[in-house]
Amino acid sequence: MSTKQTTGAHTAAHKTTAGKTTSSHKGKEADSRLEEFFHDELKDIYWAENHLVKTLPKMVKAASGEELKNAFTEHLAVTKEHVTRLEKVFGLLGHKAEAKKCEAMEGITKEGESIIDDTEDGTATRDAGLIMAGQKVEHYEIATYGALARVAKTLGHKDVAKILESTLAEEKQADDSLTELAESTVNEQAAEE
Repeated sequence: MSTKQTTGAHTAAHKTTAGKTTSSHKGKEADSRLEEFFHDELKDIYWAENHLVKTLPKMVKAASGEELKNAFTEHLAVTKEHVTRLEKVFGLLGHKAEAKKCEAMEGITKEGESIIDDTEDGTATRDAGLIMAGQKVEHYEIATYGALARVAKTLGHKDVAKILESTLAEEKQADDSLTELAESTVNEQAAEE
């Protein structure tokens, strides 16, 4: 085949749909696979957020410092809002909100429980461990919401992407707040125990 024929065949094998070029041999099939994957990942983070609604009160109870207790209490309220937002996202996509067990979040929260078991009640060391556990949760959520927002944009779900980006910003803020708390007081207090 000549270069001209190859280019012609290559161009003919692509379709333009709503400003997006897709390969005809993948076309809608590729979009539907990505859409299916996207919905599956939404179910995953929906489970994770609901799990955190149950886990955060345990972290509040285990923390000794008032600032840390307050940070976890405030984040519990924010997490409940994240659950509500995800339910809105499912609705915008024409789906019922459904959870699928998130193995990653389950593992991270189990690790947090072991920190509680392995540290002495009422110590700054436990609080430092709880901050670390909380930040592991935040980093997982930051990665997940960032990736979901990008996929939502790719799929043309701009309203959904904005919602996911709002949650992403709040997860980043929670992580920053925990860092500030660790650096300003908790880690130094733990080092002196």
